[in-house]
Amino acid sequence: MQRRPQWQRAREVAPWICAGLLFVVLDASVASAASLSEKARESGCVSKPVFVTGSGNMYKCATQSGASSYFNVPGADGPLPGSSASASQPVRSAKAATPAGFPRVDADTQKGRDDMRRKVLSEELTSEEKLLAESRALYADGAPPLLPEEKADAEKYRARIARLRQTVSVHEKNIEALKKELAAIK
Repeated sequence: MQRRPQWQRAREVAPWICAGLLFVVLDASVASAASLSEKARESGCVSKPVFVTGSGNMYKCATQSGASSYFNVPGADGPLPGSSASASQPVRSAKAATPAGFPRVDADTQKGRDDMRRKVLSEELTSEEKLLAESRALYADGAPPLLPEEKADAEKYRARIARLRQTVSVHEKNIEALKKELAAIK
């Protein structure tokens, strides 16, 4: 029995590999289209879904009530077959106009509200900073002194260290969030 060269075997197998890859790609496209129609049905769409440009995998459609419904299609990175917009046609949502009888707040009232909010956030920040200092003191850089009941049980000590570390982390995140909120106030 004579062996064929490897290049000859590769040439014989290549069409089958290409056909298999084509099948996988087409199957994935059909699955994505099916998931688009499923998502549209779940969202209550009465119109054809429209791809929202620049959003990765976001689609928009009109519902029975006339409102817009937005939904994601996992795995989609652009318009799928079955959507009615292409990536070159941006979709813009209409900004609702303020009704004529809608109450307005004058500038002085809003300034007073902003000042009150700033004061409350500053007090919360001060409180969180004190709690963080206390938590760090208890945590003692990950080596707090052993309690009497922890001398015999190392697991209790590790659990307490984990709780203390988590408490320090929570206070640090709270402080960061409060600082962001204070910076956002006009």
